[in-house]
Amino acid sequence: MSSETTRDAAPAGVTTPAAASTAQKTNVSRVAVASLIGTTIEYYDFAVYGTAAALVLGPAFFPAGNATVSTLAAFLTFAAAFLARPVGVVLFGSIGDRVGRKRALFLSLVLMGLSTVGVGLLPTYETAGLVAPVLLVVLRLLQGVSLGGEWGGAVLLAAEHAPPGRRALFASIPQAGPPLGFLLSSAVILPTLSIVGKDGFADWAWRVPFLLSTVLIVVGLWVRSRVTESPVFAQRPAGATAPRFPLGVLIKEYPGRLLLGIGAAIGGSAVYYLTIVYSISYGPAALGIPQPTMLTATSVAAAAVVAATVPVAKLADRVGRRPVMLTGAAGCVLWALPMFGSLETGDGVLITGAFSVGLVLFIMMFSPMAAFLPELFPARLRYTGASATFILAATLGGGFAPLVATWLNTHWKSPLILGVYAGALCLVSLVCVLALPETRDKDFSA
Repeated sequence: MSSETTRDAAPAGVTTPAAASTAQKTNVSRVAVASLIGTTIEYYDFAVYGTAAALVLGPAFFPAGNATVSTLAAFLTFAAAFLARPVGVVLFGSIGDRVGRKRALFLSLVLMGLSTVGVGLLPTYETAGLVAPVLLVVLRLLQGVSLGGEWGGAVLLAAEHAPPGRRALFASIPQAGPPLGFLLSSAVILPTLSIVGKDGFADWAWRVPFLLSTVLIVVGLWVRSRVTESPVFAQRPAGATAPRFPLGVLIKEYPGRLLLGIGAAIGGSAVYYLTIVYSISYGPAALGIPQPTMLTATSVAAAAVVAATVPVAKLADRVGRRPVMLTGAAGCVLWALPMFGSLETGDGVLITGAFSVGLVLFIMMFSPMAAFLPELFPARLRYTGASATFILAATLGGGFAPLVATWLNTHWKSPLILGVYAGALCLVSLVCVLALPETRDKDFSA
């Protein structure tokens, strides 16, 4: 046997450095895919409900002589899910910080799947009376609890597996989940509407997108079952166990960072939900814009978000989180009025362009946010800290956005008022990011 062969051969059962490196890269890639698939599925479910609420759920579950009242009631259930998200933060944050990131993510996906499929099987008000809207609200609350634990776990699992200097890149991958979930929901809803027509969709076909979630959930659970636990969690030193009630300790020890983190994310949440959820019903109902035009405009804008997510994250790894987020926040403050003002033209091309620019500026805030918020807190409280800041911002800035916008539009008929509202919240985010430190070089194991 040649010396060259001897050098290259490894004893049975011994892993070579090259093989270990390959296995590690494979695992990191698998974690990134698992995080993306999970958030995509969760936000697909959420987007399906948001679109269905704008199109049909009001009359089906909350009949009232006034179409605006019915739609408002449907959006109230949309907001109810956001109110339930903090419960998910407490529940899954405790599991994620004490038991493990992987376990929390697996359970959150199961809960989302069961509640979404349940919505698709519900009887309507015409069939079951008051039982129907009550069951709808219960299932929406369960969806909210699930999503309260999803985001923090997904970005943490990716970020805590990330190679050095690439944390923002890997943490940003789950951030593509919300727009991908919306695109996936549009890819189901638009053809269904085209095939069965608006009456057929309102009658029975609105259930199809919810029931198709079954397939996605099975795939997501299979992928997540194959990933390893976060190395930061698995290799934590003795005595570094999370407290029994992480949220209480977080509020006591890091109140300033918690509040500033919420403020940093609140403006982007408003921009996203006003664009992706509210405009779909507002454009046709208030301005006579055809429904397909609005769905197409928001879908193209969501695709622009997906395309920009990774390049923006790479930039945040290179120059820091704050410069990129500050640029995005300032851009949203300036662009909010032109973006929503484009709705007055009724021109599909102009609306699509304005929304696309606005959501690219939005992702400049939100792509680095996936690394920035977890980096604000120590490892023993990180799942709860990241989840609490992001979820409370999404609840205050996004969950109530359709309700606030509906109220604003009963007093001011111009879509420019939406730009004033979104721009004001983005200004809050700008100030909060300025008040927080740069976190790119933070030791993530501590």
